[in-house]
Amino acid sequence: MIWWAIVPVKPLTQGKSRLGSVLSQAERADLNTRLLSHTIQTLKSVAEIEQVLVVSRDPKALALARDLGARTVQENGAPHLNTALGRATALAKNSLAGGVLVVPADLPLLTSEAIQAVLEKAVHPPVIVVAPDRHHLGTNTLLVYPVGLIKYEFGRDSYERHRQQALKAGARLEICDLPTLALDIDLPEDLELAGLGQSITKK
Repeated sequence: MIWWAIVPVKPLTQGKSRLGSVLSQAERADLNTRLLSHTIQTLKSVAEIEQVLVVSRDPKALALARDLGARTVQENGAPHLNTALGRATALAKNSLAGGVLVVPADLPLLTSEAIQAVLEKAVHPPVIVVAPDRHHLGTNTLLVYPVGLIKYEFGRDSYERHRQQALKAGARLEICDLPTLALDIDLPEDLELAGLGQSITKK
């Protein structure tokens, strides 16, 4: 079984704008760089994942990804996230990937054990595994097996929309509700929950 992980990344200097009240642009860029590096390194450490594919329109993010051994796809212009993910998934499918995991690059507590837990639920396809955020509104990790089984619905309330997509596709739906997958960085309070607030501002 060939697994690919797809990591969508906003431009490092532009992402996490809602942290502007507590972090400067340079500090946000540093945070985004650290989160991307952590995400790629964690995914690369999982033996079952054959390839990590980073999708971004930011040349610096793509260069960092390549330095860490990931493949990259350069976005043209500013396409919708789900459109960009669709293109990356087509590349994975053409490269004979059997299943894909979409893992955003802003999960500070991400571990290889958490990814393994998601993969362990991917038996008896067709199957969709959804890891929700801590509010059970967004999707923090999405596994699709086989590749292309559903269309992506990332954005507001994506957790419920991905659940509905799985049901429409006649797939088995699995939920992987783990603290290490549930926390993503969007608001100042998330920095504190991740233990990142002081480490950034002290730099």
